[in-house]
Amino acid sequence: MVKLNFPRELRLLTPEHFKYVFQQPFRASSPEITILARKNNLEHPRLGLTVAKKHLKRANARNRIKRLCRESFRLSQHRLPSYDFVIVAKQGIGRLDNRTLWQTLDKLWLRHIHLAQKFSSD
Repeated sequence: MVKLNFPRELRLLTPEHFKYVFQQPFRASSPEITILARKNNLEHPRLGLTVAKKHLKRANARNRIKRLCRESFRLSQHRLPSYDFVIVAKQGIGRLDNRTLWQTLDKLWLRHIHLAQKFSSD
């Protein structure tokens, strides 16, 4: 049975993990959000989030975005390649409703799945 949990080992926890992804990432972007990815040597994907106060002043707005991103990753984790992902929120993300944000994340996950397949076959 497939487990859809989000344990600690599926998270990017240290600044070194984030720096690794930021060095030479694969990118999938929309105007409001970017997902950076870089291959890891693990058997599973991991997720990190960056939602700046500059783009969302209120903590509850930042928390809503982070909660939706984590949930989207949690449900997609078994389709995703073994990469480290960092979701970067950009200007205007606060104007997206939950459904639109969810659909955007789904499209970006699919783009990363296709990118990983393309580069693994080369």
